[in-house]
Amino acid sequence: MYVIAGLGNPGKEYEKTRHNMGFQVVDRLSQKCGIPVNRLKHKALTGEGRIGGEKVMLVKPQTYMNLSGDSLAEIVSYYNVDIDKLIVIYDDFDLEAGALRIRKKGSAGSHNGMKSVIYRLGSDEFPRMRIGIGSSGGSGWKDFVIGRMSSDEEKALEETLDKAAEAAITIVEDGIDLAMNRFNTGKKKKNEQRDD
Repeated sequence: MYVIAGLGNPGKEYEKTRHNMGFQVVDRLSQKCGIPVNRLKHKALTGEGRIGGEKVMLVKPQTYMNLSGDSLAEIVSYYNVDIDKLIVIYDDFDLEAGALRIRKKGSAGSHNGMKSVIYRLGSDEFPRMRIGIGSSGGSGWKDFVIGRMSSDEEKALEETLDKAAEAAITIVEDGIDLAMNRFNTGKKKKNEQRDD
């Protein structure tokens, strides 16, 4: 079974924020694949179905971002999920807005949700997809990531969210190498300290 997990914060106040890109991609996958994500278990909203011939679970942890690993570690353990079949999707302010980066493994960089996931799993050897949200323009990064997007930003990211959903489907159906070749876009910011 594949587990496709989008990171974010639960609640209406966080719904359209930059930090909830992972949730938004899972919502797109839910619509595209006809998999309702409405069962609360393992500290997450989940939905099970099929993509191609593969069984998948879509996951939106409800623990708040910094404890995302609590939910995903529970799911990986309970279902005995192969670590290379866990795909984690999240926002990244070290990538330009609208960029999409898929990698087979890597560090958490400055992302607290991913730090939690890697810590709780005891491994960083799982696929991930990063959605670029751009820089804060000098304002505090916390306010930036949990801030609401302007309508222009939302429009610009619409296409990226659709591509991210298609990329996740491609990983499941055709493998991560093809997905990386087809969907990786965008540039890192010059001051990026993150490992790919």
